[in-house]
Amino acid sequence: MSKKLLVRSIVRPEKADAVLKSLFEAGYPAVTKIPVFGRGKQRGLKVGEVTYDELPKEMLMTVIPEADKDFVVKAVLQSARTSEKGNYGDGKIFISPVDEIYTISSGVKEA
Repeated sequence: MSKKLLVRSIVRPEKADAVLKSLFEAGYPAVTKIPVFGRGKQRGLKVGEVTYDELPKEMLMTVIPEADKDFVVKAVLQSARTSEKGNYGDGKIFISPVDEIYTISSGVKEA
């Protein structure tokens, strides 16, 4: 049984489609996309006297074989960056182990 990982990518909304396309082309079509709001270490964005401390992002979640982790992370990094070196607010990638997976319609546990 191959160990599975959950990859959660928090990306700028305008980059979500590029990341989805990159994952699809790399062979990972199964992705859950959720609109989220938050801030990083820079604590939001200040424009004049107004501080926006909850910025819109998209969370993309996919489950992958552990052996594919480096490949998937690289695909997300390349498609989510707003410049060659990246910028504050481009997002984060979180990797977590997945202990069990069940298909709801059949109740079958994946091997």
